[in-house]
Amino acid sequence: MQVTNLPAFFAACPRGLETLLGEELTALGAQVEKTTVAGVHFRGELAVAYRACLWSRLANRIILCLIREEGVESPEQLADAAARVAWAEHLVPGRSLAVDFHGQSATIRHTRFGAQTVKDGVVTAMARAGRERPTVEPRDPDLRLYAHLHRGRLTLGIDFSGESLHRRGYRRELGHAPLKENLAAALLMRADWPARAKAGEALVDPLCGSGTLVIEAALMAADIAPNLNRARFGLEAWAGHDRELWRELRREAEARASLGRKRCKARLFGSDQSPQAIAAAKANAMRAGIPALIHFQGASVAELKRPESLSPEARGLVITNPPYGERIGELPELVTLYRQLGERLREAFPGWNLALFTGNPDLGHRLGMRAHKHYAFRNGPLEARLLLIAIPEASGEAGSDARPEAPARSENAQMFANRLLKNRKRLKKWLKQSGESCYRLYDADMPEFALAIDVYGDWVHVQEYAPPKSVDAAQAQKRLFDALGVIPEVLEVSPSRVVIKRRERQSGRAQYQKQGSHGERFEVREGRARLWVNLRDYLDTGLFLDHRPVRRRLAEMAAGKRFLNLFCYTATATVQAALGTEKAGGASDTISVDLSNTYLSWARDNFALNGLDPAHHRVVRDDCLRWLETAKAEFDLIFMDPPTFSNSKKMEATLDIQRDHGRLIRLAMARLAEDGTLVFSNNQRRFALDADLAEQYRVEEISAKTFDPDFKRNPDLHHVFLIRHRGEPTA
Repeated sequence: MQVTNLPAFFAACPRGLETLLGEELTALGAQVEKTTVAGVHFRGELAVAYRACLWSRLANRIILCLIREEGVESPEQLADAAARVAWAEHLVPGRSLAVDFHGQSATIRHTRFGAQTVKDGVVTAMARAGRERPTVEPRDPDLRLYAHLHRGRLTLGIDFSGESLHRRGYRRELGHAPLKENLAAALLMRADWPARAKAGEALVDPLCGSGTLVIEAALMAADIAPNLNRARFGLEAWAGHDRELWRELRREAEARASLGRKRCKARLFGSDQSPQAIAAAKANAMRAGIPALIHFQGASVAELKRPESLSPEARGLVITNPPYGERIGELPELVTLYRQLGERLREAFPGWNLALFTGNPDLGHRLGMRAHKHYAFRNGPLEARLLLIAIPEASGEAGSDARPEAPARSENAQMFANRLLKNRKRLKKWLKQSGESCYRLYDADMPEFALAIDVYGDWVHVQEYAPPKSVDAAQAQKRLFDALGVIPEVLEVSPSRVVIKRRERQSGRAQYQKQGSHGERFEVREGRARLWVNLRDYLDTGLFLDHRPVRRRLAEMAAGKRFLNLFCYTATATVQAALGTEKAGGASDTISVDLSNTYLSWARDNFALNGLDPAHHRVVRDDCLRWLETAKAEFDLIFMDPPTFSNSKKMEATLDIQRDHGRLIRLAMARLAEDGTLVFSNNQRRFALDADLAEQYRVEEISAKTFDPDFKRNPDLHHVFLIRHRGEPTA
């Protein structure tokens, strides 16, 4: 029979944990009244709330509710409600406090203003009681007051927790992207670990990071209160604190922990390939007081095996939280990681159970095993799922050494693999003859796989064309994962050397904007040139592969000439022109013009890599239109490859190549020597050269001659023209 005059409490928790928290509080003796978003309302004796502070593995805070009131909307109503509480009975003179305010109303829109309003009410109440004004210390107060306002409903009380209860105190070494402790505990509960631990099952985390999952599992298995080692609780600064009751409950928890460590039958193992993560996990386990219960070791997923200390018939739980690719560039390695994890689990842990927590269930499918149950959670701002999977029993006779077969490729994945192999075979002879190491292998050959795949030595650059709205996003992602699973195998490269980006319709100079800051660049060769490329930090790599034949032609044309490169990007064309050919040599002097400091710096590095003298090979930062209008120099060979469209803030006006190419070409021709050649190129697929230019100059389109075998599938990828002054013969 419930007693309604028991004190009211509120337990706050992360979203998605409310039901589990209600069950946990009931087990601790609480009378649960209702669950709400991110919390549970309950009643109980003071001992129940104290136990919750010590023993709740899921709660963030335990609040003693002093007011639960409807119709609070204005600052005046909020301050008045706070002033009606007998704060003198709860606040110890000389102790500092802070107000944590959550929520809003039509007139209370900022948490800081709400907290200030509650504090004003507290000051008013203390003044009425003839007590001194409390000291406010926002950062590290002795006592926290909790205020929550939602749809006019105010909850106001004392925070018994102090710092959030998920901070157990053991985790100072965080590692990479750690789970919060109470979320880790919730995952373990959903995986039925407490019952498994009592039965003596083992637990393995093959990607343990800083050890949070394994440590929380050990605390459960050893019956250790998760907050037993916390240095301070908010309730200790509360005027109504029952010190004797608190000491008794702590002594009881300490006794249970001592006995639990001795009686723990569960074996726990954590591994990670990062030495720093393993060191952090060991330090965290030491502070949690359970170092002897967990065996940590350094090992990659590829090295995952059944712990040797376990008997052949032992069963248990594999639980892990692999990375799940918040950024698209992380996916190539992760697709392989999940597939490899599935293979190793089937071989090393047949008959075990797997609990895999991921924010990307499509990656979870790469395990090659089907989940029989899944639970939705939030990991911070990310939607995530816990997949519960029964790892299949080993097939064949007992004692057989036969390895389980890896999951077969899907039909689409096999088709894609076959196309890559076909393309490699088609290009093999040309690559051998040309010596090229950077080339396009695949360019959306199959509609199902809308990708461009470029090889740069032993690296692979993958660009995903954003699917149209008519294509189902889930199917597009599945096909992408199929492709990323195939590419490393077919091309025989490490997944860590597969870089992926999403290519969408760009505006202005968006393709030149920085995408990351890895600073990871490497050298490639093209003909006589040595060039720097960066596959990760920008949408483009620093080397436009389709223009390889154009650069080769420039090298052949440049011997002894004055060369101008407009919209030069990383100046790879200038490098080829300056180096020329072995027989004829290169340009005598060059100027390369672009607006981007980043790419001009890259150009200088390309020059240095090839030993080009900066006295004869200069770079100029300027708007090419403006530079042409003011330039006085004359050039024998000009290369101009402008963007299709640009609205860079550094330019005086927007550039539309179809609209503006006539003006650009005429300005360039004004700087061209009488017997010189302008090589004009652009990448607008439907580009049409103005007819009057052909009347004014000698124009020869050579687009069809500027595609090597790796780009012949797309003859409209770029357009190239040789433009000369009238009266000069065609070369």
